[in-house]
Amino acid sequence: MAFPPEFLRELEDRSRMEEIAANYVNLKRRGKNLVGLCPFHSEKTPSFNVYPGNNSYYCFGCGKGGGVVNFVMDIERLDFLEAVKWLAQRAGMQMPEDGVDDSLSRLRLRILEINREAGRFFYKVLGSPEGKAGLDYFKSRGLDGATIKRFGLGYAPESGFGLVNHLQEKGYKVDEMTQADVARISQRGNPYDRYRGRVMFPIFDLRGNVVAFGGRVLTDEKPKYINTSDTPVYHKSSGLFAMNFAKNTDSRQLILAEGYMDVIALHRAGFQNAIASLGTSLTEEQARIMKRYADEAVICYDSDEAGQKATQRAIPILKDAGLRIKVVTVPGGKDPDEFMRMHGKDGPLRFKQLLEGGGTDVEYRLHKLREQFDLETEEGRLRYLSEAVAGVLSKLRNPMEQDVYAGKLSAETGVDKARILETAGGFTQREVKKEEKKLARSQMEVAAVNAGAALNPEKKEHMRAALAEEGLIVYLFLHQDKAPALSQLMPPQKFITAFNRRVYAALLGKTIHGTATMADFAEELSGAEIGEFARMLAQRREAPPTGEDAKEYIRIITNEGGRAGVQWMKTASDEELMEYMKNLRRQKQGRDAPS
Repeated sequence: MAFPPEFLRELEDRSRMEEIAANYVNLKRRGKNLVGLCPFHSEKTPSFNVYPGNNSYYCFGCGKGGGVVNFVMDIERLDFLEAVKWLAQRAGMQMPEDGVDDSLSRLRLRILEINREAGRFFYKVLGSPEGKAGLDYFKSRGLDGATIKRFGLGYAPESGFGLVNHLQEKGYKVDEMTQADVARISQRGNPYDRYRGRVMFPIFDLRGNVVAFGGRVLTDEKPKYINTSDTPVYHKSSGLFAMNFAKNTDSRQLILAEGYMDVIALHRAGFQNAIASLGTSLTEEQARIMKRYADEAVICYDSDEAGQKATQRAIPILKDAGLRIKVVTVPGGKDPDEFMRMHGKDGPLRFKQLLEGGGTDVEYRLHKLREQFDLETEEGRLRYLSEAVAGVLSKLRNPMEQDVYAGKLSAETGVDKARILETAGGFTQREVKKEEKKLARSQMEVAAVNAGAALNPEKKEHMRAALAEEGLIVYLFLHQDKAPALSQLMPPQKFITAFNRRVYAALLGKTIHGTATMADFAEELSGAEIGEFARMLAQRREAPPTGEDAKEYIRIITNEGGRAGVQWMKTASDEELMEYMKNLRRQKQGRDAPS
């Protein structure tokens, strides 16, 4: 649906990119712009840029970019219409509903309704004779009625058709049920329940909507747990169990447990900042969501081998997201649920003591290393020290932190602290250089002059013309009053590359009748395409195209056509290409700028 241009302009005026991004990114001013660690990928050096001048953003690390609508679409995982509604509600604006093509939004709404109805169905079955096995299970785990109600726990009947029949009676279609992943289709083409004979754990999003389910079987059948697959309203990579409760606590700390029952047990004990990553390995996206609501993450996974491996995997992910880390190991090989049940009324106090005594991620990693070596022998101490310095100490970027742990290693091994720091420093310098090269390489790949090859494959063969096209696109966006003249001097059909032609035509079509903003393209261009458009703008922010530049771009596109595939253009560095374009600007004298 094409919203009225005046509505989108007002929406963008009331929705400042820097204000909205600041809710997800710690931004620091750099000249006219702001920078921060990208919320869409893990990085240690900020490459996410916000440009208040044109209300846009661009990340030189991952290539995501666009306007404020695109940002909300990506960060909140909404479609175009929902993102506009989200911003309109925030800005206190009335939505123009007439003529809206909201088919995807309606599907998402139907799926959310199905999930809510399914949750109610499972909860009701749990309290019926058909759900006795499920209720007995929850009672055996120490859960009372209030806890069951708070978490919306339920039971999926054995029949295999109970939920499907219930939803059909409510008017929901089979294809809607399958897209919600609460039903599957048999080989004979008949729908059946996705969950059968399992206790059910509904998963809520941050707004309190039921978006998915986890189901635990009560027999020895495998798999023990099955979970909702990705749907239009749910993505496993971003789901966090009980985050809808934990985000509302005053604490800036989150306790990361391994399973549903562990989280529920911790909540019952008063630790309502406990969450779980839904039976999957922790993802970067989950860590970034955690960072929005916390400064510290306490990893409290099971103390078995699998849990300890999961802890080792989670530490760098959480650290890269900017979280401080503590690691708590429940004694006796127990998980938090078992620990609470074992200690009864004393459980909460004992667990609080565990939290207070928990070590940092560095202490945890050193402890796990120490277990592998015999420190009573010289060889054991040497091997432990070598592994600790190279694998742990050298990766610390805080000098004070390095100093503290170097002192501890010195006390443990008898090696001089200064020598340990000197050795660690050598490793650190090499690591920093590697990281800098990696960052520079990734930024070069995305932000270089020849970026966007996947979207504009013709650019490689027509480099000179493609660069001129990009420059003219940026000039038009910055000088929208020139649209009538440019439509005569350079109509879209004269563009050489198809992608640039489409962007230019879309921009020209909007600006020739009025002012266009980034929001106008949020639905027309895909996320990757508008990211490429944002790159063009970001790359030329320090030296925006002038009228003289526009004349040169027009000359290049007109005269060179498809003859720009010079070998030098394919092999030149980014700096050489940019310098080449600057020289062309200086050399060209001629007609007046478009007016």
